[in-house]
Amino acid sequence: MSAVTAPPAQAEGVIFGPLELLNGYAPVFLTAFVVTLLATPIVRKVAVNAGIVDMPDRQRKLHSYPVAYLGGLAVFLGVVASLVAAAFLTRGEAGLLRVVPFSVVIGMVAIVFTGLADDIWKWDPRLKVAGQLVAAAALAIEEVGPKLAEGVLMPIFGPPDLSLFSVGSLVIRNSELFYWVGTALVALFVLGGCNSANLIDGLDGLLSGTTAIMAIGLLGISLIMAMTDPVVDPEMSLVGMRVMLSLALLGATLGFLPFNFNPAIIFLGDCGSLLLGYLCVVIIMSFGENGQTELVVAGLVVFSLPILDTVLAIIRRKMAGMPFHSADSNHIHHLLKRSLGTVKRAVFALYAITVCFAILGVAMAATRQLTGTRVLAVMSLAFAFFAFISAMAIKTARQASWQIQMKTAERAADAAPIAPTAEPTPARDLH
Repeated sequence: MSAVTAPPAQAEGVIFGPLELLNGYAPVFLTAFVVTLLATPIVRKVAVNAGIVDMPDRQRKLHSYPVAYLGGLAVFLGVVASLVAAAFLTRGEAGLLRVVPFSVVIGMVAIVFTGLADDIWKWDPRLKVAGQLVAAAALAIEEVGPKLAEGVLMPIFGPPDLSLFSVGSLVIRNSELFYWVGTALVALFVLGGCNSANLIDGLDGLLSGTTAIMAIGLLGISLIMAMTDPVVDPEMSLVGMRVMLSLALLGATLGFLPFNFNPAIIFLGDCGSLLLGYLCVVIIMSFGENGQTELVVAGLVVFSLPILDTVLAIIRRKMAGMPFHSADSNHIHHLLKRSLGTVKRAVFALYAITVCFAILGVAMAATRQLTGTRVLAVMSLAFAFFAFISAMAIKTARQASWQIQMKTAERAADAAPIAPTAEPTPARDLH
C-alpha cells in the first residue's frame, strides 16, 4: 500500500469561511462590473473622437472595420472603483482582513500608464519593459517574491538564518539569497504574465473572456486557501487581497465583455492586456505568501493558455529563424480561426481549453490543501494536456508554413519565363 501524507498541521489562527468571504466581498464584484459596464461606452466615444482606433490589415488584425482602443482604461476604472468600495462596503469577517496593499496599486498604475502610452504614442518596446519593471519593483516591497523563493530554495540551502558563505568579516546569509532570487522571480512573473496576456489578445472577446474564466479558477484557489490556512495576523495576511482582486478581475472583465465579444466595438489595447496579465500574476504570486510553491504552480496551471501561446511563439519563431519580437499569424487563436472557420468558434474553443486548465489548477490546490497528499497525478495530467495542445499547435503551424512555401514555389515556377526552344542543328553534309 502507498503511504498517504497526513494533512498539514494547523497553526493557531483564524479560519475564514468561503461563503462568508464571498458575501462580504460581493460589493467588490458588483462595483467592478457596473462601473466597467457604464465606463466602456464613454471610453469608446473618447477613443473614437481622438482617433485612437485599430485599423484592420487582413493578415493579423482580422476585424473588418476600425475599432476603438482604450478598453483597458474602462477595466482599470472598474477595478479601482471596486477597491475603493472594498474599503467602505465590505461586510462581516471580510472587514477584518487587510485591503489590497498600496504597492500593488502603484504597480497597477505603472502598468496602465505604460500600456496607455503605447496605445496612444506607440512606445518603443524597451520603454514598455521599463514600465513593467517599475511595477515589479513596487511589488517586491511586499516580500511575496522572497517568500516564494524561500519555498523553492530552503530545501536546498536550509533556513534563512544560515550562512551561505563568508569572506573575512563579511557574512552572506540565505535570507539575502532568498531576497534577490525572489526579486528576480517577481520581475520574471510580471514580464511573463503581462506579455503573454498581450500575445493572446488577438480575437474579439478572447482575452477578456478567458481572463474571466481564469479569475474564477484563481478565486477558487483563494477560497480553498482561506478555509484551510489559519490566519494569525489578519492585518498582514494576503487572504483578503486574493479574494478581492479575483472578484474585481471577474467583475471588470464581465462588464467589458459585452462590448468586446465578436463583433467587437472596442478593444482592450495594450493598456488592458498588460493590466489583466498583471492582476493575474499578482494573485498567483500571492499564493506563495507562506512559501507554498505547489499552490503557485496550481495558479500557473489556471493561467496556462497565455503561457502556452507564449512558449509556442518562442519555439515557432526560433524554428523559423525569426526574432522573438516579430509578429506572425500562427498563434493558437489564428490556427483555430482558420481551422474552425469563424472567430466565435475559435474563441469558444479557447474558452473550453481555459475551463479545463482552471479545473485542473483548482483540483491541484484542493488536493494539496484538503488532503495533504502530493499532487503529482494532477500535475502530470495538466502537463500532458499542455504538451498535447502544444504538439498539435506546432504541427498545424508547420503544416501551414509548408503550404505557404509550396504555394510560393509554385507561383515562382509559373512566373518564370519559358526558355525558347533551340532550333535543331541541320545535319552536316558528309558528301
